Amino acid sequence: MANLLNLEKVTKSYGVRILLDEVSLGVAEGERIGIVGRNGDGKTTLLNLMAGRETPDSGRVSLNRGLHIGYLDQRDLLDDTHTVREVVLAGKDDHEWAGDSRTREVVEVLLADVALDRDVHGLSGGERRRCSLARLLLDDVDLLILDEPTNHLDVEAVAWLAEHLTRRTSALVVVTHDRWFLDAVCERTWEVHPGANSAGVVDSYDGGYAAFVLARAERNRQASASESRRQNLLRKELAWLRRGAPARTAKPKFRIDAANELIEDVPPPRDRIELQRFATQRLGKQVVDLEDVDLTRGDKKLLQDATWRLGPGDRVGIVGVNGAGKSSVLQLVGGSLQPDHGRVKHGKTIALAHLFQQVPAEDPDARVLPSIEDIRRVTRTATGQEVSASSMLERFGFTGDKLTARIGDLSGGERRRFQLLKLLLAEPNVLLLDEPTNDLDIDTLNVLEDFLDGWPGTLVVVSHDRYFLERVTDSVWALMGDGKLSMLPNGVDQYLAARKQGEARPVPTPAAPAPVAVPAGRSSGKAKVGGADERAARKTVARLDKQLARLNAREAAIAEEMLANASDPEKLKALHAESRTVATQKADFELEWLEAVALLE
Repeated sequence: MANLLNLEKVTKSYGVRILLDEVSLGVAEGERIGIVGRNGDGKTTLLNLMAGRETPDSGRVSLNRGLHIGYLDQRDLLDDTHTVREVVLAGKDDHEWAGDSRTREVVEVLLADVALDRDVHGLSGGERRRCSLARLLLDDVDLLILDEPTNHLDVEAVAWLAEHLTRRTSALVVVTHDRWFLDAVCERTWEVHPGANSAGVVDSYDGGYAAFVLARAERNRQASASESRRQNLLRKELAWLRRGAPARTAKPKFRIDAANELIEDVPPPRDRIELQRFATQRLGKQVVDLEDVDLTRGDKKLLQDATWRLGPGDRVGIVGVNGAGKSSVLQLVGGSLQPDHGRVKHGKTIALAHLFQQVPAEDPDARVLPSIEDIRRVTRTATGQEVSASSMLERFGFTGDKLTARIGDLSGGERRRFQLLKLLLAEPNVLLLDEPTNDLDIDTLNVLEDFLDGWPGTLVVVSHDRYFLERVTDSVWALMGDGKLSMLPNGVDQYLAARKQGEARPVPTPAAPAPVAVPAGRSSGKAKVGGADERAARKTVARLDKQLARLNAREAAIAEEMLANASDPEKLKALHAESRTVATQKADFELEWLEAVALLE
């Protein structure tokens, strides 16, 4: 496939910091690439260079002649003087656009609750964002560049967007912290991070997020990377991907075997029995009970005769479309909202903390470290280990000058991290998180997940980030529009299937949610092959495993021979040729392996 766009030794600096240092990359026709990295490391700058919005300090960005690029900016660029119909559909009447199935699908999903003749000026931030995304998806482009496209989308809309993008033939480059989305859409991952000299570099990996974690872990293993905190988090993330989400890692066995060495002694992310015992000691038997609750907001009935009980150590996720009442349920549980009818009972020993979507106002002149130390200088983990406030700040990315920075000078993501840390240091035993992943990069999400793995309390999470939801909770509940909270034994997949197919809703139950292990990414709608076809597929997989193991062994032997013959140009040339032949054979076998495995899933 021909490249649509190339970066050749591109360097870009801001002040004294080199965000990108002699980066060379290319985007081919139809390629789907995800970009990951910490906030501030240069992901958006890389997008802007690719789109021609910024020019490099040195190097070259070259585009195919006539290349049409569509760019979803994090900024809002809609014209306030126009209507939604004008900015999204170029003013077309309903009879003009509704006959096009693609246009109809985009409008029905992204603008379901937005009247087309409304003025843009009166739209909320989320509605404006969805209008921008809809307008872009209706344009015929060769290359889509998306900066955080899942912001303001619920779980259902994120799943639809992933499916829509995989059906398109245009190339895609996307920056997102949504790891489920990366796995569902992307075929290659670029990691933007500081290199050895702190200047920005970009490493490229085959596959989505799961493959990226596996490959990065293996690369670190081969480089004998030290077991720092960052590496420990990586190993835990790898263990989660292998144990908790088998469908995400339907990768060839030979790619996983080398990385398995890293997690042989890594336990499951959480010791749920021990956490449950500890939580019961802290909380007693009663935590929060909603009994026969009615709740109306405006003219919409959110809950009707709803009963729901939260027990000690429960870890619960809540899903539902935008406007279903997820945040309202959190407010009921937290006591900041009273029901129209029924009652909310709190246990006598609960200490509750609530992370709202909106970042609360802080004294802009206050400093980061003193503000945190005013809450608690030392906190204890579930194992009794003492952790200082400064260590917690470092863990959440506040190092160097950031420790003494003014709160008013922090970025949106940094203020979100600061808000989270304040809540956690207050040592609550009931934690309510409303869209906690907003403005957080993947590294920070790994840290938060690691902290919650050892946090002994009752946790309720509302999030559109499916990966985070499945990672930190043990059961998923849904607001399906029937006025009840319904437990989903099969998790988010069950919710999406019910929404998509209009099947009977899950049966609501008043019992406290049991800690149910929900394998992520499973689908019950795909029939497996059987009989002779299944036996043939299993034989093919077994045969290819052996052949690939043989090729792996030969690859390792070639690498050793190259080292032994480093001064022999002729021998090296022959070994290089053999290495390319082995790589080609492996690629062919990998494709055949994946096709056989697909029949067995």
